[in-house]
Amino acid sequence: MMKIIRPTYPKEISIGLLLLIFVISFLLSSQLFDTPVKDLDAEAYIGMTLVSIAVIIMVMVLWEEFLFPIHVKPVDGGLNLRNHRNKLKKQLLIYLAIPFIFVFIYMNHEVNHVRFFIWSGICVVFPIVGKLFTGLKNYNDFLTLTNTYIEYRNNEKVGKFGMQEIKALTLIKDERKVLHKFQLTLVDGRKVMIDLDEMELEAFYEAIDKFIEDNYGGLVGV
Repeated sequence: MMKIIRPTYPKEISIGLLLLIFVISFLLSSQLFDTPVKDLDAEAYIGMTLVSIAVIIMVMVLWEEFLFPIHVKPVDGGLNLRNHRNKLKKQLLIYLAIPFIFVFIYMNHEVNHVRFFIWSGICVVFPIVGKLFTGLKNYNDFLTLTNTYIEYRNNEKVGKFGMQEIKALTLIKDERKVLHKFQLTLVDGRKVMIDLDEMELEAFYEAIDKFIEDNYGGLVGV
């Protein structure tokens, strides 16, 4: 079973923000249809509701904490920390509903083509651009900490080190004592830097710091 180490926003706040966005989108979406506002019928209101749902989906994909609390996955003798892969799979499945909704609206409603394509373009393109900017390259990144080995992948950088190979472990923290990186000094003299920021594991800083202190304390600062 997965353990949540960082919660999403309180449900009341999340639901309230989503409802506000839904209402605003619903009111503005009337401009997508060729029917004057005073002549809108039930069919148009259904279309406006679908547009608002598409906007909500876009927001949830971009604003990840609405839906995606961070989890630590226990493995034998330790923890496996992986942020991107599981999250992106879920986001992709949710995202696919957006083009489906707009195709359905286009096929079943009389729309203002210019406004319709602007709205649909924003809802379809923004999540893709957002994912590109946040780094799809981190898709396979992970960090595994156990009592017998440390393993990581940071883009092209990969490594797995048994505890007998590690001579010392140096924690690199900011002025607030928050862990951002740690360096392994190996028995053969090599030094390996594991950058948690590059791996986008910022949600796990506290869990990583605590695990290192509890399990590798004899190596820290050696």
